[in-house]
Amino acid sequence: MPGIEAYFEYLRAMLVRFFSDLGRWFYKRWAAPWEDVPGNFEAYGSILSEHSDSFDFWGWFFFVLFAILFITAIAAILVGLFFLLRRYIRFVRKELDKDGLQAELERLNYELYQAIQEKDKILNLKSGYLGLFPDQSSGSEVPNTGVVAAASPEELGVRFPKLSRVDEQYKNADMTLFFLPGMSLEALCNSFRNFAASKLGLYYKIETIRQLFAGLGTSKLIILEGISGTGKTSMAMALGKFFSFNSAIIPVQPSWKDRSELLGYYNEFTKKFNESEFLRALYVTTYRNDLDVIILDEMNLARIEYYFAEFLSIMEMKDHDDWVIDLIPSVQEGDPIHLKEGKLTIPQNVVFFGTANNDDSTFTISDKVYDRAISLFFDDKGRPFEAVETEPIVMPYAQLSSLFDEAKKQFPISETMLDKFSDLDNYVIKHFQLAFGNRILKQLDDFCPIFVACGGTEVDAFDFIFTNKVLKKFESLNIAYLKDELKALNGYLDKLYGKSAFPMAHAYVDNMLKGR
Repeated sequence: MPGIEAYFEYLRAMLVRFFSDLGRWFYKRWAAPWEDVPGNFEAYGSILSEHSDSFDFWGWFFFVLFAILFITAIAAILVGLFFLLRRYIRFVRKELDKDGLQAELERLNYELYQAIQEKDKILNLKSGYLGLFPDQSSGSEVPNTGVVAAASPEELGVRFPKLSRVDEQYKNADMTLFFLPGMSLEALCNSFRNFAASKLGLYYKIETIRQLFAGLGTSKLIILEGISGTGKTSMAMALGKFFSFNSAIIPVQPSWKDRSELLGYYNEFTKKFNESEFLRALYVTTYRNDLDVIILDEMNLARIEYYFAEFLSIMEMKDHDDWVIDLIPSVQEGDPIHLKEGKLTIPQNVVFFGTANNDDSTFTISDKVYDRAISLFFDDKGRPFEAVETEPIVMPYAQLSSLFDEAKKQFPISETMLDKFSDLDNYVIKHFQLAFGNRILKQLDDFCPIFVACGGTEVDAFDFIFTNKVLKKFESLNIAYLKDELKALNGYLDKLYGKSAFPMAHAYVDNMLKGR
């Protein structure tokens, strides 16, 4: 069949030509550039032969010396390239390992969080079947109603088992509280200080207690920061015990990145809301009328502005009716009583305490958080003193709030202090390009009168706000180039307020000058 034979002849010629072209391409690409190398070496040899006959002893000496130096230089370049390449490979491998370890750590932290939640769920189910209801309030006490809550099969089917259990615990509780006669903020500060010392062995300076109560009247977020072992967490716990209701302690995890880590989330598979202990503690406060403390322990192990962002925004709203968090979009029969249309209103009687250590394992607290909070810094342990034996008190939050309002009316900020603070504001703007801001001035309006009502002075209140609200922002500046300006700031403070005034600000500036 001549037609098929002609085709196969064509195919053979085509393949021979293709592989021949492919071979020539590889030859030109990889082998051709080296064709001249043998000729180059022959040329080098010809040049040497042409001139070497005229070499004397020194000619051959310098020839050998140059050859050694040339070969050594080439070898050094090759060795240097080798070590650079090896170091680069090691660096890339180390970075890849570091990223892998970080990802693995985050995954393990998340799995640990999930495991803890599942463990709590299993324990709740076991408790329900056995008719046992241990209080899981992280130290919070339930009212003594004389009735032990009993599990029911219906409870096991609700979407919010922890919150529904709180409803059951407080179902018949009488939470009525009466005002304490003759109570003042100064007496309250002294009583708390004596209670902490006499009952708990915790010793705090009276200035710190005044700052604490003035902070309670200024912000719902109090940050206690400083070195370990100085009584940060203990103070928040002691405050709860003083008001006869144990503080709820919520350990912050490094893996927290959003509000679901703080509040929990709805599980589409189980059709239940996986409630966090923080949410349970927050829900308890909706039933109570006293001051309730929730502690976020090691608050800056994760970025506060990530997981606590919603609360930071809510606490900026003037209308307390807007202090609402969305938990679930749909409404279902059997949902918690105080959950309205899937939303929970944050009560005014709750205050959030955050403890923070300043070390390499924690995140820097941002200005966004500092601006909305009152920060107390602990730099040493309390000194023991003789304290009057003092018992805890039972007082409605409404009375504490009324004491704050009364202080603002009774001790308004003097015009002289406001004028001086305005001058200080202009000085800081001119020399450091930093402004106080309206939020700081609003907090000053609240903090200063309450601090004075607690037994402090107006100057010390301004000193505290200036140090904790303004000087903290200086840490973002290049202090090394501002030493003269900082020294001048110390002098300007003395000029405005006197040499013995503003001790906190002077100490803070001195520490910056020392590079601490």
